[in-house]
Amino acid sequence: MATLRQLEYLVAVVDLGSFTKAADLLHVTQPALSHQIRALERSTGSPLLERLPRAIRLTPTGRAMLPHARAALADAERATCAARQAAGAEVGELQIATLYSISLGILPIALKAWRRSHPDVGIRLFEHRHTDELIEAMSAGQADLAVGPTPKDWAGSTHVLGKEELVVVVAKDDPVAGRKSIRLKDLADRSWVHYTPGHGLADVLNQVCAKAGFEPKAAVHTEQTAAAPALAAAGLGPALVPSNILPPGFDGQVLRTEPPTRRTLTAYTRGSPDPLAAAFIEVLKETWI
Repeated sequence: MATLRQLEYLVAVVDLGSFTKAADLLHVTQPALSHQIRALERSTGSPLLERLPRAIRLTPTGRAMLPHARAALADAERATCAARQAAGAEVGELQIATLYSISLGILPIALKAWRRSHPDVGIRLFEHRHTDELIEAMSAGQADLAVGPTPKDWAGSTHVLGKEELVVVVAKDDPVAGRKSIRLKDLADRSWVHYTPGHGLADVLNQVCAKAGFEPKAAVHTEQTAAAPALAAAGLGPALVPSNILPPGFDGQVLRTEPPTRRTLTAYTRGSPDPLAAAFIEVLKETWI
């Protein structure tokens, strides 16, 4: 069975691309490191690394193992931190992985409440463009918990927070600005403020428009979630945005969609949440709006 030390050696060799550099970093001899890598390969029954003249290359087995090795090391580090926190040796840090739109809309309110009750706990955010990227990063052990759309077939712990509504934003002088709500098919001939390919909200817009029977034309593509409502308010075209990212006094017209466009958001962890993550999940639930 693989040991954490062997997994640490594998990750170091891959990250540095060299047995020599990895041995120097880990303060072991190169023969000792090579011996442990060979032992790890024997336990898996297959080579993990291909030794090239000037490089190290992962084999298919190595590529399959690497994310699990990273996750195991991250979990071990978090377990140590949790024990030290329980013993009063350190105040700790909460690591949160999420999407850019959620760090704009949902998290600020929750983090404000969290700071009042846990002023000594550090916060580290990992922000991603797309749900698939978020799930992949969380699977690899990037953070203590993730906040995002409900992941499919997630093996860990999931906690539903609620449904986030997405609304249409247009300029105040737009022909449809006098309405309170709108059917997306009524905007089929319009050019939209769209998101760049690879952005999660680009997929959301394409999917809801396809359900309404059309493919949205793009007047402009933006990488920044916060820029979309501003561009729409400036008259470049309608934009579909999470309602919670709109600031007070927003200078645009907001229309609800008919039927409503919503997505379920969830907090999830790889295993059972540790005490800090569990406490933050409760704060998320309490501050949900």
